[in-house]
Amino acid sequence: MTDHRPPRTGKGTQRRAELLDIAERILIESGHGELTMRAVAAAAEVRLGHLQYYFPNRGQLIAAVLSRTLERTLQRLAPLLASADSTEPVADMVRMLLVEQDDFCLVRVYTEIWALAARDESTAEAVRDFYRTYQDHVVGLIRARSPEAPEDICRIRARVFTMLIEGAALFRSGIADRADSATDDTLIATATALLAG
Repeated sequence: MTDHRPPRTGKGTQRRAELLDIAERILIESGHGELTMRAVAAAAEVRLGHLQYYFPNRGQLIAAVLSRTLERTLQRLAPLLASADSTEPVADMVRMLLVEQDDFCLVRVYTEIWALAARDESTAEAVRDFYRTYQDHVVGLIRARSPEAPEDICRIRARVFTMLIEGAALFRSGIADRADSATDDTLIATATALLAG
């Protein structure tokens, strides 16, 4: 059986990142309908087998795009996630998540993947895995601020927080509506209350 884990060499890691960059670019510029394994291989000027060495199928490629997106977000939020002393860092974290929604390319990646997930079960599973991981981090944040809260309540609050923030992307990005400061203030207060208890 072939081992399809990402290579551990610096060159392999760099090549994998380049392939993910190309997949993201296709999503942004051409949409999910054009994100095929062959299209990524052609844009990268590699054989399909080379791409499949890193990502055996489209579902795993999309899962890697989502995983990298989450990792980048968590790295940006790490200083705020580490500070569990007050509600102010929580509000700062929510603001930072909203600032990310000002990046139309990032929002486009998400909307294209969501659209694809509605038609493709392997993509839908990658999206569900992504949001389970996202919610696990949110549960950790809630627990740090409300250690006495029951697990099921923490999970519910994490799910509602995720729905609120992710749904806001459609309304704040210009796709369904535009952001405005009064609405953002209420959104931040609501999201902060979910996290801070």
